[in-house]
Order: sequence, then C-alpha cells, then structure tokens
Amino acid sequence: MTAPIITIDGPAGAGKTTISRRLAQLLGYRYVDTGALYRGIAWKADRAGIDVDDERAVRRLLEELQLEAVWTDDGAMRVLIDGRDVTDELRTPRISMLASRMSALPVVRQCLLGLQRRLGREGGCVFEGRDMGTVVFPDAAVKIFLDASLEKRARRRYRELGDSGQRLEEVREDIRRRDENDRSRQLAPLKMADDAVRIDTSDLSIEEVLSEIAQLVAQRQ
Repeated sequence: MTAPIITIDGPAGAGKTTISRRLAQLLGYRYVDTGALYRGIAWKADRAGIDVDDERAVRRLLEELQLEAVWTDDGAMRVLIDGRDVTDELRTPRISMLASRMSALPVVRQCLLGLQRRLGREGGCVFEGRDMGTVVFPDAAVKIFLDASLEKRARRRYRELGDSGQRLEEVREDIRRRDENDRSRQLAPLKMADDAVRIDTSDLSIEEVLSEIAQLVAQRQ
C-alpha cells in the first residue's frame, strides 16, 4: 500500500515549516518545502536582475533554469539552482516578497506544478505550501491548514530572522502585505481546502500540533 501524501498549507509564520519537518521525521516521510522552490526561482530572478512584471523575461529564465530538490541523510531538503546549493540564501525578506509576487504568475506556477507532482509520485511525503491541498494535490489523504494570529506569526518570524536588523513592526507589515498578496491573487490564492482540517497554532505547542495531526493521519490510514 502506497503511503499517503499529507499537505500542510497556511499563511507565513503559522508554523508550517517546523511542523512539516517534525511530522515527516515522526512518520518517516519525505518533507517537501514548496515555498523554497518558489524562493529558488525568486533568488535566480533577483540575481539576474529580471523584472518580475516582464513575463517574457521570466519565461526565458524558467526555460534555462535548472531547479532541483535534494535531501540530506537527516531528511533536510536542499534547493539547488544550476547545481549550486542556495538554500541558506532563501529566507531574506527581499526574497520572500519577490517569491510571493512571482507565485502569482501562471508561468511560474505551471513550471512548479509538474515538479511538485513528480516529487509526490511515490507518496509518503509531507508537502508544505499555500495551495498544496487545493491545487497541487486535491486528492491528498490528509489536508491540514495551519493558521495563527498576525501578531503571533510576526513574533515567530522576527525570532527566526535573528540579527537581521529588521524591527518587529517591519516584520509584521511584511507578513501583512504577503498575506494580502497571497489571498488576493487570481491564480491559486491562499485558502483552506473544503476538506482540510484547520488548526490554530497561536496558543499551541509544537508537540500539541504534532499530536493532533498524527492522530488524524492514523484515522485516515
């Protein structure tokens, strides 16, 4: 029996990355951070000085781009662009906002749709993103939508950024604008799938969230 696909969607700062990684480790599944794939494309566009609004230039970039996802022995996903590991360069506010803008482009989403589905072909994966349960894997066995208040999400992201120099107020505004971009885009907007289970992580520990999801996975299996 093929192991199921689990999708975990939600806005920035809701805890998707931490929960998805831990859940994959708990179940012995492969963790797929789809946001990192979009960030990889954004990183390449930024390095190439490409205007995101220039669809022709973006299309050329995608045609030439070599984008790979590989996994380390401990299950961590790494993003390779043209053979170079750029994973540690993808979490800056600049790349985050650029990735959000690029994710609204049909040509970008179409490029990654096929790659994401190929990565999940054999099952046994936890896919983290914003449209995993609605667009990429509408038939996934388990769909989770993680959410939290804007203030909680901003404080989490602020701690993650460490000594970046950004003030909490700036981080909060970045997340608010990204929420607006992700929810209002015409193509694959951020929303909860009809058959997804919503979990508000605002006042829950990581262990409490993991326990709730693990129980749901056991029931579905």
